[in-house]
Amino acid sequence: MKSIKSPCIQVCFVNPDTGLCLGCNRSIEEIEYWTRYSDEKRDEIMVELPSRKNEFTKK
Repeated sequence: MKSIKSPCIQVCFVNPDTGLCLGCNRSIEEIEYWTRYSDEKRDEIMVELPSRKNEFTKK
């Protein structure tokens, strides 16, 4: 069985202002559907995550 890459760091708390998890910067929808996404879709999201964190920490 192939393992699925995940940005999860076991710090699971969704910021009510941004709707993003403070640990991995994914939305609830992305977390919910992560295992159903294609490898390509997960890779797309993984590329976006650092900029989401940077955007949040600027505020």
